[in-house]
Amino acid sequence: MQQPQASSMTAAARRRQLQGSVLAGKMVLVRKALDTNLNSGDDVCQLVSSTVGDPDNGNRGMLGQEACVHINSELHPTPYEASTFSFEFIWDMKKQGVPGAVIVKNYCDEFFVNTITLDIVPGYGTIVFTAESWVYPDEIYDHLTRVFFSNQPYLPNQMPAPLVPYREEELRNLRGDDNPGPYKDHDRVYRYDVYNDLGEPDSGNPRPVLGGSDEHPYPRRCRTGRRRTNTDPDSESRNVGFPLTNHFYVPRDEVFNDRKKAYFDTNNLKLYIMQKYATFLLHADQQTPFEFDSFADVLSLYDEDSINLPGWLNTFLQPLLGIIPFKLLQQVLTPDSEFILKFPMPAVIREDKTAWQTDEEFAREMLAGTNPVVIRRLGETEFPPKSKLDTSKYHNQNSRITAAHVEKCLEVEGLTVEQALADGRLFILDHHDHFMPYLLDANHQPDTFVYATRTLLFHPQRWHSPACSNRAQPTSL
Repeated sequence: MQQPQASSMTAAARRRQLQGSVLAGKMVLVRKALDTNLNSGDDVCQLVSSTVGDPDNGNRGMLGQEACVHINSELHPTPYEASTFSFEFIWDMKKQGVPGAVIVKNYCDEFFVNTITLDIVPGYGTIVFTAESWVYPDEIYDHLTRVFFSNQPYLPNQMPAPLVPYREEELRNLRGDDNPGPYKDHDRVYRYDVYNDLGEPDSGNPRPVLGGSDEHPYPRRCRTGRRRTNTDPDSESRNVGFPLTNHFYVPRDEVFNDRKKAYFDTNNLKLYIMQKYATFLLHADQQTPFEFDSFADVLSLYDEDSINLPGWLNTFLQPLLGIIPFKLLQQVLTPDSEFILKFPMPAVIREDKTAWQTDEEFAREMLAGTNPVVIRRLGETEFPPKSKLDTSKYHNQNSRITAAHVEKCLEVEGLTVEQALADGRLFILDHHDHFMPYLLDANHQPDTFVYATRTLLFHPQRWHSPACSNRAQPTSL
């Protein structure tokens, strides 16, 4: 980690620090990485008192003098790497009290602030301001203050009065009370909205709003503030431009880091090319155009060798050169500027093309999935699984799985369902009651059938055995 530091503190400054007139601080930050031309500039910090209000400023926390450090893009910091900068704050503890927040103003390119720390605060020791947030150039914020509070927790009724106005302003910013949108990258609006962007009314494909009603208040999504469609004022437009360079709004602090984002953007571009190439291949099949006839057709889209795209597709993709950042195109361009498609073979079928079809792999992927904690042990009185949905509204939704279905998988160990339940070796992944109320409505649509599964899993060894492994076997679906 690079640590560009200010000059060492003089003895006089050290004495002033111990007397409370100078507070030594440091900031840990990371510069953005994808841009090659990073600008130099100043970073300004200003302490805010948590105990002394300024009568000339509505009794808001008294402000200290601004402390400044120059960030030289040629010297530091290196993209991706954290760097530490030192500050000296002029601060009188007797007159200005205890610092409870710090204002940050950026006069160079955006950077990510990890922490700001005051090392020696007389009577309080170290005070840490955990930021973990991207800070854009000050001119972009349109006079909005970027303020970070100390790690000292407070209940709402115990918040120091001088900090309350800053907290209220921060809450208004996060809720987007004064910002109806559309939101930009630097906005920090965390607010829920209904799914009113599922259809495209202007293209003749309207969809009803999902969520927000008395019957179905959920699900919700992050509000983006996009413009409304022309034909339906209740729906938001999904048109944000070319999808690889224009994204739906996500708060900047929640976006993938630069390295991960570059990885996903590169693969999205490959996927875009792949989609065009797959469409070409499917269209060339005159027997069943735009359909896969077999799994072999699907596997043909994945190749362990490079695939040179046909010349007409290269011509089609030429306009991308003026849309997509060159660094992103470099990831999928060969030295001779020919587009090369090499879509990675999924690891699970790299050695065995049929591995995904086995029960063991099905259970392994379930345990390694996004939310394995919803898998639970089935109680002795819970077989067969029963629904808790209102039968007068949703009819009988109890499971039709019988002991005969399950015991086929228990024959190897000579167990009955009752014995497996008593041993705690039957588990269930039950999506049924959570999704069925929504799916019943969806299944009323023509040519539509969606189901919510119950999956029973059997652990083939005793759960408490030292030889127990993580293997599991599905018994019924």
